[in-house]
Amino acid sequence: MTATLPGQVAPPPRPGAAPVLRVEGVSKVFGHGEAAVQALDRISLEVAQGQFVCLVGASGCGKSTLLHLLAHLDAPTSGKVAVEGRTALMFQEAALFPWLTVGGNISLALRLRGVPRRQRPPLVASLLEMVHLQGLTSRRPHELSGGMRQRVALARALAQDADVLLMDEPFGSLDAMTRDLLHAELEKLWIERRFTALFVTHNVREAVRLADRVLVLTSRPGRVSSCVDVDIPRPRRIETPAVSALAGEITERLSLEVRSHGHA
Repeated sequence: MTATLPGQVAPPPRPGAAPVLRVEGVSKVFGHGEAAVQALDRISLEVAQGQFVCLVGASGCGKSTLLHLLAHLDAPTSGKVAVEGRTALMFQEAALFPWLTVGGNISLALRLRGVPRRQRPPLVASLLEMVHLQGLTSRRPHELSGGMRQRVALARALAQDADVLLMDEPFGSLDAMTRDLLHAELEKLWIERRFTALFVTHNVREAVRLADRVLVLTSRPGRVSSCVDVDIPRPRRIETPAVSALAGEITERLSLEVRSHGHA
């Protein structure tokens, strides 16, 4: 299903884009017997190389569960999950190591990637410059604001030279102004580096602001109820009429979905 706003031009497709994320008939059940909870029910989707896709849905619909399966932190009960290339995962909390400096957190990702020691300092400096935190290499995480910690987490994810970036509500705990700045930075880095992004959010406007496509999940158990192409030229602003109008349409779909299942 595609939603297109009149007068808008779709971004040109990326040439030769092949699927790098494949989810085929995946179900996930936690627990056993009467206590079992089905989080996902035969969900299928594909994300092409270089696409930015957002997942939205009611609480408990399995969005985070799906990311964990794609990151191989858990295994599906049934079905297949396939990811082409290197994967990095960002959480709602920055999850930085508090005993390491900013530079140390990023350098650790480079070391795990096999980058020789002598090559790490200039790469750390370059990554911090990308997220506008140059000069903060020696700071500790507790000395940074929430938005700055998420910038470090983003730099650490980029340090892994990931082909696929999985993001689990990474800006959900930030204030609106900081979130807006990070939207712009993330979009810029995505355009420059051409990684594939799968971004989970409860914020429908955020999804429309960032995504090429928005996948709407049903309430538990999670299935893809609709796919909305975001045919709004970039760069976008979260408060623009086109973004607001499409976000309103998606929100109505979510509301109908929640009402039909009788819970949020």
